[in-house]
Amino acid sequence: MVSEETKQMNKEANGMSRRRSSRGKMDMVFFGMVLLLLTAGLIMLFSASYAYAYYNYGDSYHFIIRQAAFAVIGIVLMVLISRIDYHWLTKFSLPWIGYFGSLAMLLIVLALPPMAEGFDYKRWIAIGSFSFQPSEIAKFAVILLFSYLIASNHKRMKKFSYGIVFFSVLLGGVCLLLVLEPHLSATVLVLLIGIILMVVGGIKLSHMAIMGGAGCLAIVFVIVTGVVDYASSRLQYWIDPWADATGKGYQTIQSLLAIGSGGIWGRGLGNSRQKYLWVPEPHNDFIFSIVCEELGLIGAVCILIAFAILIWRGVLIAMRSPDRFGALLSMGIIFQIGLQAVLNILVVTNTIPNTGISLPFFSYGGTSLVMLLCQMGVILSVSRSSTIRKR
Repeated sequence: MVSEETKQMNKEANGMSRRRSSRGKMDMVFFGMVLLLLTAGLIMLFSASYAYAYYNYGDSYHFIIRQAAFAVIGIVLMVLISRIDYHWLTKFSLPWIGYFGSLAMLLIVLALPPMAEGFDYKRWIAIGSFSFQPSEIAKFAVILLFSYLIASNHKRMKKFSYGIVFFSVLLGGVCLLLVLEPHLSATVLVLLIGIILMVVGGIKLSHMAIMGGAGCLAIVFVIVTGVVDYASSRLQYWIDPWADATGKGYQTIQSLLAIGSGGIWGRGLGNSRQKYLWVPEPHNDFIFSIVCEELGLIGAVCILIAFAILIWRGVLIAMRSPDRFGALLSMGIIFQIGLQAVLNILVVTNTIPNTGISLPFFSYGGTSLVMLLCQMGVILSVSRSSTIRKR
């Protein structure tokens, strides 16, 4: 699979790009927006979680202390990674190691029992008191491998056998394991990221119709294997959450009540009522409903603007990357953040069915936060190799 372009890309890694990455200045607007969203996320996490933490753990600081510790670790790693030439990710077959390593971890997840009684899904690997979701690693593994392969062989992307079949097989392997967990939100996210990179990478748009047909077959597979039972219940209670107001529709109803009670200006930071054991686990997927209740429409819009600026700057970094690999890598990562934020907000507002997806920088999860900040470090590394200037 090694081509002349791969050799050229590796040559760049040892030449101009390395020097720029280590000596250039990182994009301070992007860096500032990361810190802004992280700070806002930590503040809102503490506000949303202290009642739940005290009731369940006897310690109001249970979640915020852990999240803050992981945030510090993540910031240190982000800065360190930003100072390393991002081409090191292509060394020692790391894209393939990451891909097959994530597949192995997803297979391990399927072999393990559910982490909690009463749950029929498997998403975590636990090592003592430490646990993580392999799906978080799989997202970046797909971005890295696709970026590497497309950059190395971009002239072959218009060939159906390579641009469509080859990448669809790689993408399908990850999505299949995610569906079996089942983890539909991660499946949708990985699928969309893969398709975006394939389109940006140069596949023929006429081939998209064939991909659509493959998508229909995938839906049939989901129905035949019975995963549709999990998805259909989500769809049913999305349409009418009040059909089971004290059961499967409860979380959505409480989320909407929190958003509605926030009004334009909100109840004020720390003054949410729904976080007092009304919204289930308000520090996780539905933290944005507490944001809306406490900060109101104005506060929620400000956070959306912050995400928009981060995404815009990330796209700008990708467009001004000195090479195709850096552009694809930055584009894949920043679209992951954007898609995840959009999907989370759509779920919280009941615009789409509940898929169990977290809000970047806000939702509780130490390992996912560290992984997220490391990815931000990769984008900052690309920015050091470019000539971006504030405008």
